[in-house]
Amino acid sequence: MAAEARGSRVAVIGLGSMGFGMATALVSAGFAVAGYDVRPETVEHFVAAGGQGAASPSVAAAEAAIVVVVVVNADQTEAALFGPGGIGETARPGTVVVSCATMAPERARALAARATAAGLHYLDAPISGGAQRAAQGELTILASGSRAAFDAARPALEALAATIHELGDEPGVGAAYKIVNQLLAGVHIVAACEAITFAKRLDLDLEKVYEVITGSAGNSWMFENRIPHVLAGDYAPRSAVEIFTKDLGIVADISRSERFALPLAASALQLFLMTASAGMGRDDDASVARLYAQIAGLELPARDEAMQA
Repeated sequence: MAAEARGSRVAVIGLGSMGFGMATALVSAGFAVAGYDVRPETVEHFVAAGGQGAASPSVAAAEAAIVVVVVVNADQTEAALFGPGGIGETARPGTVVVSCATMAPERARALAARATAAGLHYLDAPISGGAQRAAQGELTILASGSRAAFDAARPALEALAATIHELGDEPGVGAAYKIVNQLLAGVHIVAACEAITFAKRLDLDLEKVYEVITGSAGNSWMFENRIPHVLAGDYAPRSAVEIFTKDLGIVADISRSERFALPLAASALQLFLMTASAGMGRDDDASVARLYAQIAGLELPARDEAMQA
């Protein structure tokens, strides 16, 4: 894989917690990687990690065969593709765009149609797995698109993912699968935060609660992954609250359009919105536990206390 990769150039647009890890995983696999982010200091950090910096998406994409777009939403994806300084200004015909943002399926279809009209391949390829797995090249990718798009993107996909789900030849299908995943992820985060603060109300040893639950039927991937943030009193954003106000907002929009009630997802969305309204929107999504604690007058571990312990 590495020998093949050395002849390939990849652009990564968006060097946030996921995009940065993905870009460095591609560097480790032997690709020449040009990275762009709206924050110049992040681009500098990527250069220090072995990548190449770019001043705009168009500069990053100019010589790339594969362009991986890891921004927040459909609007940012559209701007990266077709806005001023966007990928479309310089990308060569046949370049494949790997679109990773969570978005409504109809937005993915519309972006794919514009990209195809511009002579580009478009792979609807939302991602799951978190920042650590991104950096290790062990993501799960939920992808749909043409065979040509899959074939063009395959070298990068194999460097980025432990699991690649090929979900059909129509863009928008990958996005729909990701929306189902985000419904579950959001509900599970809220349930985990509710459970750990309930345990605090019952005056249980929270470290022991984590040990017991992670070995019991009530465990979930989100409980196992997020509750250590609560135990450490560390709410630095690995995945921010505002990600789920966005993603569960998309779920709610689809729920209305499909006339399909999603009461658990709706409740989870309200709790994320309340957490954001309490000033924690840019903090880690485990901050929902802090919201519960504030409402109930409980004290969760603080970072200094956790470090001393």
